[in-house]
Amino acid sequence: MALFGRKRSTVGLDIGSGLIKVAVIDHSKAEPELTKVAITPLLADAIVEGEIMDPAIVSEAITAALQAAGVTSKEVVTAVGGRDVIIKKIQIERVKEQQARELMRWEAEQHVPFDMESVELDFQILDPEAEGMEMNVLLVAAKRELIEAKLRVLAEAGLHPVVVDVDAFALHNAFELNYPDAMQGVVALVNIGHEVTNINILDDGVPILTRDITVGTRRFREDLQRERGLGPDEASSLIEGYDRSPHLDAVIESRGEEIAVGIERAAAFLASSSRSAGNMRAVYICGGGSRIPGLGDALGTRLRMPVEHANPLANLKVRDGALESLVTDEVAPLLMLPIGLALRQPA
Repeated sequence: MALFGRKRSTVGLDIGSGLIKVAVIDHSKAEPELTKVAITPLLADAIVEGEIMDPAIVSEAITAALQAAGVTSKEVVTAVGGRDVIIKKIQIERVKEQQARELMRWEAEQHVPFDMESVELDFQILDPEAEGMEMNVLLVAAKRELIEAKLRVLAEAGLHPVVVDVDAFALHNAFELNYPDAMQGVVALVNIGHEVTNINILDDGVPILTRDITVGTRRFREDLQRERGLGPDEASSLIEGYDRSPHLDAVIESRGEEIAVGIERAAAFLASSSRSAGNMRAVYICGGGSRIPGLGDALGTRLRMPVEHANPLANLKVRDGALESLVTDEVAPLLMLPIGLALRQPA
């Protein structure tokens, strides 16, 4: 990384369907340091299933979050994700990177279920130093309209994205820094958000499969209200609290099953298509939904494997006052994605 890149802070901006999260990381020293975090709630239905329904409301919330973080720079790192992003590990003949770039559109036509005229493509060679006739490549395709919608809302907020990452890669950045031991074998990093749960499967530290399922804290909250007769505030306090309850256990049984099945299906798909991905050894959960009391235990019992809460602050240097007025234990599960974005050092 160029020296210029190390002399600056990076602002990670995570535009979620329930919260706008900002993390600022200083890259000027030997190790990255988290200097500021801000979280701003977003009005219900401003973003639905990843689609921005009201750009003005989202733009205002972004501006409020940046102001709360004391950010004056207009440059941010953000990401896209969801069903309109495809990540796939493929094998192609071993060629130089420039030749691979020329081959990639043809390769993508074989692997990506989108019209090639409507997508942005990128790739990374995973074993550039290896020998042999073939090489492993991580192929990424995102629908152009998804990226353009994100760019429009940022422009409305007066911002310039220096990097538009992919959610799965940003989560991986923060996960790798905090859990280096998890970069061996096959593990799942499961980000349980407001509307969607992202399942990211890593093989020796490489994110090789992503799946999104439409279960998040919103569904848990709605179930508590509809099936258990709780009010909105009571349902929210149970989900965000520390104590288990019979009401919550009943909802976890059904919604937790959906998440577990999603993880199992992703693992089964890999097992059928890759010799190396047959045995997942652990699951790590993060996101607001990972705070739901008893959910981690229920997933571990259902999946019959260790399920651990992934803390993006476990191995990251944090400056005094970075989490001012925030309760660390409450907000840490929410920060894996924005911290992963802020760990990028744009050149």
